[in-house]
Amino acid sequence: MTLFPQAGTRAAKLTALGIGVAFMVTACGGSSTPTTSESASSASAGGIACPAPETGGGAAATQSAAPAAVPPSTGSTETPLKIGSLLPTTGSLAFLGPPEIAGVNLGIKEVNDAGGVLGKPVEVIHRDSGDTKTDIATQSTSALLGQGVSAIVGAASSGVSKTVINQITGAGVIQFSPANTSPDFTTWDDKGLYWRTAPSDVLQGKVLGNYMATCGAQTVGMVVLNDAYGTGLAKNIKESFEAAGGQVVAEELFNEGDSQFSSQVDKVLAAKPDAIALITFDQAKSIVPLMTGKGVKPTQMFLVDGNTSDYSKDFQAGTLKGARGTIPGTFAQDAFKKKLLAIDPALKDYSYAGESYDAVNLIALATEAAKSTKGTDIAAKLKEVSEGGEKCTSFAACVTLLREGKDIDYDGQSGPVTFSDAGDPTEAYIGIYEYQDDNKYTAVKEEFGKL
Repeated sequence: MTLFPQAGTRAAKLTALGIGVAFMVTACGGSSTPTTSESASSASAGGIACPAPETGGGAAATQSAAPAAVPPSTGSTETPLKIGSLLPTTGSLAFLGPPEIAGVNLGIKEVNDAGGVLGKPVEVIHRDSGDTKTDIATQSTSALLGQGVSAIVGAASSGVSKTVINQITGAGVIQFSPANTSPDFTTWDDKGLYWRTAPSDVLQGKVLGNYMATCGAQTVGMVVLNDAYGTGLAKNIKESFEAAGGQVVAEELFNEGDSQFSSQVDKVLAAKPDAIALITFDQAKSIVPLMTGKGVKPTQMFLVDGNTSDYSKDFQAGTLKGARGTIPGTFAQDAFKKKLLAIDPALKDYSYAGESYDAVNLIALATEAAKSTKGTDIAAKLKEVSEGGEKCTSFAACVTLLREGKDIDYDGQSGPVTFSDAGDPTEAYIGIYEYQDDNKYTAVKEEFGKL
């Protein structure tokens, strides 16, 4: 007996997203909507069939060739630029720490290789953010502020950032997150000091909701982390999926720190959805086996940035084969991966490495433009260096233009970074990935959207 009803032959009623999402790699035959035969075939197998993986993609900017010699800074400072990082080395998002920290360290290295900022090398201080079950983030933030940082890159978790954003911005220091996606930060009273290179979940939610519809799902169940990240993303997935003609038939919440998920899984499966969205952090390591043990096929599971990770050492081969996941940002390019691996040879995931790298470059360029290491002065220049001027994609190339008196438009590894007045990216990519037999994921396609 199959747990799930047949997906049917309804063509997904995909919406033209108001945020302007466009496929960067087209689906087979130029259409991403499943055909009748595709839907019927997947239904007979007790699952759903997503469009076949595509080749190509990779929309990250090619780095500008570094000038033969970077001209000296036209400004100077007695106080070198200090950047702190507040990124997870413990807790439920610890898998995101290594690529984010590597991205920060690569950015710092390249800035200093180009001569630093305002005539001095940039200093970096790393601290653990933990997660919302602990008070590590506030302790780490106090330590970083005590050491005179001008900006803090982090946190990864939106829930963690909510515990420290007032502490950071209230001190006149920039908080620059590479991974916060909660829409709540767009309207936060942050005195103009909160910025992020990760797009709001308005975009990821719309992309994933529509993508599940393209895979033939008519009904969806969701297991959702009950925090700012989980509930915000779930809301946008639901709105998008229902706008595409589908129905969310179950939405079960759990709290950070929970270790038992049988109740939530059972309630979702009782609704017999075609597809299941897991909006979690590393709790997916416990939830996925519960689902597969009850007959859920991996092709019915859709993951998000909080849990799309390397599970090669966690599950038996084939456990996740065919599952899909979304991660904001462009596909990490080989050249960038090689640079990151030179910083940390043990890297397995690259999620938000580009966003962390871009955060460092943008802070350094804004500091150079402001000719000041004061947080409020740097923040006043962040939007300016992200738009309207001559395109450049590396610190060395961009700072050369600045020192020649030119306006710049930095485009980075995370995409074409252009900020709104609220410090949000106004355009971004969402990558869609598929798990292989080894429980590692590979790139399928990218979607670009304007917010």
